[in-house]
Amino acid sequence: MSKMPMNMAFIGDADPFTAAIPATKVELTVSCRNLLDRDTFSKSDPICVLYTQGIANREWREFGRTEVIDNTLNPDFVRKFILDYFFEERQNLQIVGSLGGRLEKPLIGIPGKKCGTIIVRAEELSNCRESVMLQFCGNKLDKKDFFGKSDPFLVFYRSNEDGSYTICHKTEVVKNTLDPVWQAFKIPVRALCNGDYDRSIKVEVYDWDRDGGHDFIGEFSTSYREMSRNQSQFHIYEVLNPKKKGKKKKKYQNSGTVTLLSSKAGTRMLMCVLTVWVAGNPSQPTSLHYMSPYQMNDYAMALRAVGEIIQDYDSDKMFPALGFGAKLPPDGRVSHEFPLNGNPQNPYCSGIEGVMEAYYQSLKSVRLYGPTHFSPVINHVARYASAVTDGSQYFILLIISDGVITDMAQTKESIVNAASLPMSIIIVGVGPAEFDEMIELDGDEERISSQGRYAERDIVQVCGLSRMSRGMW
Repeated sequence: MSKMPMNMAFIGDADPFTAAIPATKVELTVSCRNLLDRDTFSKSDPICVLYTQGIANREWREFGRTEVIDNTLNPDFVRKFILDYFFEERQNLQIVGSLGGRLEKPLIGIPGKKCGTIIVRAEELSNCRESVMLQFCGNKLDKKDFFGKSDPFLVFYRSNEDGSYTICHKTEVVKNTLDPVWQAFKIPVRALCNGDYDRSIKVEVYDWDRDGGHDFIGEFSTSYREMSRNQSQFHIYEVLNPKKKGKKKKKYQNSGTVTLLSSKAGTRMLMCVLTVWVAGNPSQPTSLHYMSPYQMNDYAMALRAVGEIIQDYDSDKMFPALGFGAKLPPDGRVSHEFPLNGNPQNPYCSGIEGVMEAYYQSLKSVRLYGPTHFSPVINHVARYASAVTDGSQYFILLIISDGVITDMAQTKESIVNAASLPMSIIIVGVGPAEFDEMIELDGDEERISSQGRYAERDIVQVCGLSRMSRGMW
């Protein structure tokens, strides 16, 4: 791996090592275009090195380095250089006086070769000292890989007064998925918006490719104020590809969605996920879902009994409520994982009352249909729980069922995989059916296993509605 020598791009006479108290700080962002390719079988892996020159001894000293970016001739470096700038001292920091704080110069150093162009943008930093912890996930992003799905990552940019954008963060790459959950990251607020909460922030979604030719999936815009507002709800953004949208395809809606899961560390100490299996005919008195004008049915009783206890431990009382086992309008497709409120972009309900209302409304719009699959919704919650590594969140999955499980092997495997994650599962059996299969999932006496692997801990608690109502669960 060769590195394109970049230390010919000097910036000024500034000596941060011997200077007095600074009047202000200036942030330098570096990009390059059309670099000379120094690799034989791939593109260059560039890095930029900044040197500063002392005023007294005129000696050049290395000040800092950017990250290395693999396989590109047009790098936008995320790592910044922050210099002290003194108004009353002579400093040949010419970029500060350039139009729009932007300086573009040709790179030199190799005779007879065009080495490319370096672009440096300077911005005076505000006194904002805040930091924010952000975490995002994607849902149903466009498939870009021929033999796989996509390897998505996010790139964040803050807007400038001239309409351009400055890169400020990249997430890690999540391999082979259209539903990635990116790791939470801590970032200074001034890196996102330099203290201007209403400054536009653009987020681009890419599919990573080994050769550096990352495929553009789409983009969305937000602001720090928007991301920090109403932390009791997730922010969901449509990922749009202007080229696809510009073709005016009738079927094109978006290229997936990206959800802001958390905008501060520890905002959700406990996430309660309530899931109901809707099966049977709610218009018949014999159905466990029968909507009687005089009393709650068994499913509603279980929802309220458990939900009223759990919701007091949740910091925001916003619950994603999912159903499984129904034919959905308008085309009657069978789903084992659908939002009870009918909104796939925002399945969250406000408190147990919101969940109850969504449950009743779903009975009016869907056609209940078997079989009963537990594993899809367990995997759904596990995907979010797997992204929590700092102990700030714990997930509880409530499953209400009449006792029949048709994907027992897959369910066991899902539970074994989830046993190492910050989540637990409460299964409530309703109706007169036998619950032997569900009790088999409870690891009180023997840890559950799948394909020779045992669960690290018992994360399943099974109880019946009658037993629960007596306070024995």
